[in-house]
Amino acid sequence: MPPKKEPTISAFERKRLENIAANNAILSGISATADKIIPSKPTPTKPKGKRATPRKREPVQVTHTPATRRSTRLAGVDADNDTLKRKFEVEMEVEAQKAKAKKLRVNGDLQLGDISVEGRKWEGGVEGLGLLKGLSVRGAQPGVKTFDEDDVEETSDESLKELRLRMRNLKMYEKWPVADIKIVPQRIYSMGFHPTEDKPIIFAGDKEGAMGVFDASQEPIKAEDDDDEEGYADPVISAFKTHSRTITSFQFSLVDANAVYTSSYDSSIRKLDLDKGVSTQVFAPVDTDEELPISAMDIPTTDPNMIVFSTLHGALGRHDIRTKAADAEIWGLVDQKIGGFSLHPLQPHLVATASLDRTLKIWDLRKIQGKGDMRKPALLGEHESRLSVSHASWSSGGHIATSSYDDRIKIYSFPDAGSWKAGVDLTEDQMKPVHQIAHNNQTGRWVTILKPQWQKNPFDGIHKFAIGNMNRFVDIYAANGEQLAQLDGDGITAVPAVAHFHPTLEWVAGGNASGKLCLWM
Repeated sequence: MPPKKEPTISAFERKRLENIAANNAILSGISATADKIIPSKPTPTKPKGKRATPRKREPVQVTHTPATRRSTRLAGVDADNDTLKRKFEVEMEVEAQKAKAKKLRVNGDLQLGDISVEGRKWEGGVEGLGLLKGLSVRGAQPGVKTFDEDDVEETSDESLKELRLRMRNLKMYEKWPVADIKIVPQRIYSMGFHPTEDKPIIFAGDKEGAMGVFDASQEPIKAEDDDDEEGYADPVISAFKTHSRTITSFQFSLVDANAVYTSSYDSSIRKLDLDKGVSTQVFAPVDTDEELPISAMDIPTTDPNMIVFSTLHGALGRHDIRTKAADAEIWGLVDQKIGGFSLHPLQPHLVATASLDRTLKIWDLRKIQGKGDMRKPALLGEHESRLSVSHASWSSGGHIATSSYDDRIKIYSFPDAGSWKAGVDLTEDQMKPVHQIAHNNQTGRWVTILKPQWQKNPFDGIHKFAIGNMNRFVDIYAANGEQLAQLDGDGITAVPAVAHFHPTLEWVAGGNASGKLCLWM
């Protein structure tokens, strides 16, 4: 009998069989992967082996208050088991509450010894503040003008040149390199010079609520090392977790050299007593669940017990620290966030605000008008920029400097502000900037927003301000828009975005995203 011939397979049928084989291979791979992701349930009768060491997991940062939804199938929970599903949901809610608790402000007094930031760089602790006791405040003279219209008119180009040369002679701090002066753990968001003229003392606040203190008058000490190489110990730096979120500003009391005020996105304002080593909360919403993130703070030169603050919700608040928080006055000024504001140093009833709505606005606290939610200080005038305005800084000479995302620094001049009547209407021409400076203000996500900061009481009577430069410098400008200096130095590896003048002396500090300090003296 002749052998049977194999059936002839068409090209189409052969292709179909190849596809089936390929699909089966893919399904087998998926099954193997699923077995690794979703392990099978342990058999009850099987004896338990040695308990495995739990795998360390990185903490999950939950940005939203509600529990994050997760698939119960991927978690290995039987879809028909209501008890296990409910247990899984409860565990997720607990994790979300823990993440939320990390960002809640801490009410009441804080002992600095209990909130010291851990790490070798900040071993100064409370003992590191011992050198700051007995500080004196000089130079602050509320109500006394250090610069008036006559000074402005008599300023000549020759004196400006002399000033420019003097500012350019400022030298980078040499006792320690910038890399060794890590004043806070995270990105510096705010800074402040203590007003004492005895020695340079710099405060810095980072994005996670840590406050660092550095006394630049200390001398390097040789490190105790077995190696023959010469070396010096790290500088003494103290850092404390005084807030649970970003510290947005520092202010110093005009009457108490030991009092340092800080504001934060955690909705609180605290007063640090350097002598006692205690941080006391002086303002926070009565309702602990209320979110009132504070973007800036200032203290009137005429009343050391009054605090004025702005919020990310577009509000301005005024609070007497001798009264209860419920008695604070809070006015909704604009619909979008106020990024920065300041009070006129000699006319503290005048407020300049910078907002995401692209405007600089000037308000008068002497005239509060309206009813209910519409109650607010009188608006005297405004100027609109092409893009959002980051900060508005008053000088004691009546200038306002603003920085904005249209890559401009604008300088406005109001030398007659002391003669304004309550609620006066400023004309459009009065609100126009007298100088505009091209300046790269595109900081992006990882660099703190650039903000001009005037020297409050310059010893020479010449008003000037400092602002960070994206090319890793600190720029110094005069009130007439002339650039006086561009400060640089070795070891600056990041933008010193947060720049501040000492209130009276020619000391300049800059802080970067690495938490490190640059200092020129």
